[in-house]
Amino acid sequence: MGKVESKVIAGKAKPRGNYPHIKRAGDFLFVSGTSARRADDTISGADVNELGTAELDIREQTKAVIENIRDILRTGGAQLEDLVEVTTYLVNMNDFAGYNEVYENYFSHDGPARTTVAVHQLPHPHLLIEIRAMAYKPEK
Repeated sequence: MGKVESKVIAGKAKPRGNYPHIKRAGDFLFVSGTSARRADDTISGADVNELGTAELDIREQTKAVIENIRDILRTGGAQLEDLVEVTTYLVNMNDFAGYNEVYENYFSHDGPARTTVAVHQLPHPHLLIEIRAMAYKPEK
C-alpha cells in the first residue's frame, strides 16, 4: 500500500478535534473536512456589523474553502487537479447556486466526482460550507 502518514499543517486553522488536515495512504490523499476558518480562527465571508448582525457570504466562504484545500494538498505534493472526489456540506441548500458559481471557477465537468448534501449545522454558526476531499497522487 505504500506509506501512511498524517499531517497537521502550520499556518492553517487548527483542527477542532484529534484529526489531521491531510492523510496520505499510498497514492491517495484524504483531506479532512475543511471550512473557511483562518489560522486566527476568524472566518472568511463572515462579518459581524456594529449591531452584532452576521453577514455571511457563501461565495467568499466557498472560495476560501477551495483555496484552503489547495494549500493543504500542496503539502502532500498534489494540486486541485489531482482531486478525484469531493463531498460538500451546505447548511442551506438555498446557497447551492452561489456555491456552484464559485466552484465552476476552479473545476470543469472533468473535475472530481462530487456529492453535495445539506446538513443541520457545522461546528460554528457562521460556517455555511465544509468540503472533504480525496486526491490521487502517486508516491514518487
